[in-house]
Amino acid sequence: MSRTRIALVMVLLVTLAMLLVALNPQPALVELVVLQLQPRLGVLMVMSFVTGLLVGILLRATWIAELLNERGRLRRALKLAQSSVVTTNDD
Repeated sequence: MSRTRIALVMVLLVTLAMLLVALNPQPALVELVVLQLQPRLGVLMVMSFVTGLLVGILLRATWIAELLNERGRLRRALKLAQSSVVTTNDD
């Protein structure tokens, strides 16, 4: 994806978030363990979406890291097997 398209998508997402906040001005009560917040409903919805997006990215990143570790382990095993075959053929 080109930088122009990424920038355009980001501008579109920010515009949609601003529209969502503007169309949902009513307050929502959020009770945490030690405090109470009363943000606008639109802000709360955008924050929930962004939090979910970040958690999803984090989980996907850990999955990709596990795949890369497995790929490295398999490459090392392949090199060991290839060197073993070469050694056996030399005998």
